Amino acid sequence: MLDVGCLMLATMTPELQKQHEDMVAYEMIQDLKEIYEGQALQERYETSKALFQCKMSEGSPVGAQVIKMMGYIQTLEKLGFALNDELSIDVFLQSTVEGNMKKGRSKSVLMVHEAKGKGKKVEKSKGIGKTKPKGKEALKPNEGVSKDGKCFHCGKPGHWKRNCPIYLEDVKKAKAFRASVSGTGHEKESS
Repeated sequence: MLDVGCLMLATMTPELQKQHEDMVAYEMIQDLKEIYEGQALQERYETSKALFQCKMSEGSPVGAQVIKMMGYIQTLEKLGFALNDELSIDVFLQSTVEGNMKKGRSKSVLMVHEAKGKGKKVEKSKGIGKTKPKGKEALKPNEGVSKDGKCFHCGKPGHWKRNCPIYLEDVKKAKAFRASVSGTGHEKESS
């Protein structure tokens, strides 16, 4: 214990030697922890703050960013706050991605298509709001189909899929088929 105490005193600055010359090794360790632990916490806070706020500037090399962030991560390890590999990778990716996300938002484009047909005016009723058409009126196009519009089912212009005679016939046949299949299924279950 005396040898360890002498070795510790030999590595200290003259000011610290004067403070600890009458202490044994264990007491020196405890006193040094009290003195420097607060500084270590402050340094850990500052280093982690710098690491998590680190952002890669546009046009800067990636290698410089990696070296800078690895320095912060190694300092944190020395201070007893080691980050696992997955978190280190996530922190690095966050530092590079945020700038790209901001760039993407500023260059967003909104496209608006002007309608070729004239819309039907909706009347207001007693100041409550707009009235909505009900029943079959809700399914009809406002002012007919535009000249460029084609049916999505048959591909012919002049009507929409919901009004397509071929589509409506196919729907009727499918319903009749389902009814006949389900009807025969019930007969088989009861027999």
